Amino acid sequence: MARASNKEQILREGLHVVRRRGFNAAGVRDITAAAGVPQGSFTNHFASKEAFGLEILERYFTDDVGSAIEATLRDTDLPPVERLRAYFDLITARFESREWRDGCLIGNLSLESAETSEALRTRLSEIFAQWREPFADSLEEAAAAGAIRLDMPALDLADFLLASWQGAILRMKVDHSPQPLQRFKEIVFSTILRRA
Repeated sequence: MARASNKEQILREGLHVVRRRGFNAAGVRDITAAAGVPQGSFTNHFASKEAFGLEILERYFTDDVGSAIEATLRDTDLPPVERLRAYFDLITARFESREWRDGCLIGNLSLESAETSEALRTRLSEIFAQWREPFADSLEEAAAAGAIRLDMPALDLADFLLASWQGAILRMKVDHSPQPLQRFKEIVFSTILRRA
């Protein structure tokens, strides 16, 4: 039986490989080489590359996205609109530390795998549904406090914000520039989320 540490190494290093190269381009050999483990270790821990993809997706959503949500959208010391701003600013800072490359694993896997893996597509859909909830909560709180006007259901606006943000991230990757993210924030906070 393979050691649990090998699985952890494969997940940790494999996530970096997939972020840099893309899920489809990252081979099992690339992943195990980055993890410094024998190639057979991969098949000891994962039934398939798709199973590995589901695990790194879960890890990314729980750890990376989850920590950003907790630090910003769930921070009740901040006014609701400022929570939203803090979220986008935190993610922008993370992308800056990676020189405007890699993008969001959830967005990347959505582009690469939604048409080729039903399991990944289904989990990605569930993640987006779950991800929008803390955005919707902040939007509803902001509307209740009179800070913004909601002309549509908060979940619909949250979906729109996430989809638009993912589009800005895609452009950031293409341009290797923060400008798409800055443009998104300027437009959103001067129109949809401007003070009521």
